[in-house]
Amino acid sequence: MNHLNIVKKHIDHILLGQILLITAIGMVMLYSASSAQSINLTSGESNSIYFTAHIKRLIIALGLMTGFILYDYRKFKRIAPYLVGIISLIIKFVSGSNFPGRWIHIGPLTFQPSDFARLSMIIYLAAYLDINQRKITDFTNGLFPPISILALICTLIVLQPDFSTAMVIGCIGFVILFVGGAKISHLAACGSIAMVISVPVMMLKSYRFQRVIAWLNQDDSSISTNYQAAQSLISLGNGGLFGMGLGESIQKDQFLPTPHTDFIFAIIGEETGFLGCMVLIFLFILVYRRIIKIARECTDPFGIFLSVGIGFNLIFYTFINIAVVTGILPVTGLQIPMVSYGGSGLVITLSSIGILLNISQRKRSLVIAERKNRRMYG
Repeated sequence: MNHLNIVKKHIDHILLGQILLITAIGMVMLYSASSAQSINLTSGESNSIYFTAHIKRLIIALGLMTGFILYDYRKFKRIAPYLVGIISLIIKFVSGSNFPGRWIHIGPLTFQPSDFARLSMIIYLAAYLDINQRKITDFTNGLFPPISILALICTLIVLQPDFSTAMVIGCIGFVILFVGGAKISHLAACGSIAMVISVPVMMLKSYRFQRVIAWLNQDDSSISTNYQAAQSLISLGNGGLFGMGLGESIQKDQFLPTPHTDFIFAIIGEETGFLGCMVLIFLFILVYRRIIKIARECTDPFGIFLSVGIGFNLIFYTFINIAVVTGILPVTGLQIPMVSYGGSGLVITLSSIGILLNISQRKRSLVIAERKNRRMYG
């Protein structure tokens, strides 16, 4: 009971409030964006089938977030290698089995192993740097082991196939290693090799190649893969400055595919306008700034690297999704955290936030204890 009171007293209420606000906005917009799809799927019987499923997953995610707030994040250091090993085996099993695409279905539950791989790699790299930071500048004995593990995980995810997620995990890994002190020349060499390999691998799948061609020729309406991106821009254009109003989107009704997942930001723009989009982006920036503050104030190297990895993962996913919706990048299939409809992605995101709150909570407890000592003895 006393432990719960301490957690409640010293928890980072600002970060928690920001996350809950984004999650609430996501619930409202997901209900609106998915209503037409739900009606079509149920032949008019329900307009909330996706929303109901999202709420169930959100309850699970919030429960896990609470659990990770109470769980000492430093214990993850001991199990980091095992996490990566287990995730590697699961991804390999899915890639070589008859599971549809990159999803695993167990009864009513559906999850994507690559989502768990993201968090597992962040934890593993943070733990590795905590132990081996002094020799990370040595390529053979310092950088090569984590780069090899990172390459293995990305390769297995590409085989699912899920090229976009593999690319994101690779970028997150490089950022963590850079913050951990790896030499830029070593990272640049590894990155160059990865790019040389990635380009032909990306082109092996015809749909990936077609997405790139469509992106380079966005004005060509004869290209079928341009349809989704074109409808997204129409949706944003309909919204103007102030939007058409909640629930008033035209594009979500059979014009824009997946309006509640990959392209929910387009519906946000259509219904709440440019101002609504800016509010959401501003909230994500505030969350990212708060996460960086947590990293700067943390005195534990493992906590610092963990915070950096989680923060970059959150903001990178957000940036890519918005860039795709606005036509800056080709269509990737990556969703916007805490807003798009999803299962394992939502669970992993809020679990990561729980870890961040745990890291911040321990620092805040020390600060408050120091203040009390100053009052008593100062």
